Amino acid sequence: MQHSTSKAVLLLLVFFVNFSIYAQYTETINSNRPGSSQGAFSVGTGVLQVEAGGYLGNDQHNLLVTDTDILGADYALRYGLFFEALEVSLIGSFQNESTTLKVGGNEEEFKRSNFKTNTLGIKYLIFDPSRSIEPDKPNLYSWKANQQFKWKSLIPAVAVYAGANFSFGDNPYLYEGENKLSPKIVVSTQNNWIGSYVLVMNFIADKLTEDSPTFAGIVTLTHAFTPKVAGFIEYQGLISDIYADDIARIGGAYLFTDDFQVDLSGLINFKNTPSRWQVAAGISYRFDMHTKDEYIDDSFEGDRRRKRSEEQQGNTEEPETE
Repeated sequence: MQHSTSKAVLLLLVFFVNFSIYAQYTETINSNRPGSSQGAFSVGTGVLQVEAGGYLGNDQHNLLVTDTDILGADYALRYGLFFEALEVSLIGSFQNESTTLKVGGNEEEFKRSNFKTNTLGIKYLIFDPSRSIEPDKPNLYSWKANQQFKWKSLIPAVAVYAGANFSFGDNPYLYEGENKLSPKIVVSTQNNWIGSYVLVMNFIADKLTEDSPTFAGIVTLTHAFTPKVAGFIEYQGLISDIYADDIARIGGAYLFTDDFQVDLSGLINFKNTPSRWQVAAGISYRFDMHTKDEYIDDSFEGDRRRKRSEEQQGNTEEPETE
């Protein structure tokens, strides 16, 4: 029995070591803001990243005849731990609501505020095509051939996330009978395409142990217009017996420094039970304690730069003398 346990531990260690070669660290901050999806890549070993912002909005429910003003803050603490491909995170939000309910000819006001979400979890990159699939060699005789669509570009990086939702005390955002602790699982895919386009997709199973779990999907397309300015569009679909919705977001981000980013975004949905809108602004900042010079550059030009660097290092070595 002890021999079997030792063998299992050894295999697990080999698994993590093999995948830890995937470099996660980037020269500029890798933030999930301002969208709601999680990218496949972690922040990098030794990097502590803070992503936070505020939002305000309004929900109007036609059937319940309610009008709710919303003010809140969301946050994420991300840290690259042990391996380049591993990240631990705390993701949550605190929200304050003021709801006006029409009863006959009178209006009644109800207020509630608390942590709406808090999830502690880990994310691990299980597949990176830029490391596992050799890119096509550039065609030296045809610029057009180099610009053609490559089927390989459809193969995404894939990460898995496992987390635990938790709540303390008497939280008004918990549904009746809902437990204070429940699991959350996310599969994240990410395509980094030539032309500074990034496509991220999340497939989410949330609160699986509850009577009414939530299943969701998020698709986020980001484009960097310049090295400092990027925009995004996003669709999120939610399926649950308690709350289902279709949500669209749009926004942008500006990179002040390699470690500091600001963002602005907006949200609308496509139904009236309730109809929703929100605007949000936030920042992302990383405390860069990364010690290894490892970064992701999925472009062909990046591959050529690395090869030239290796060749130059080889040429600078003094020849052996007899």
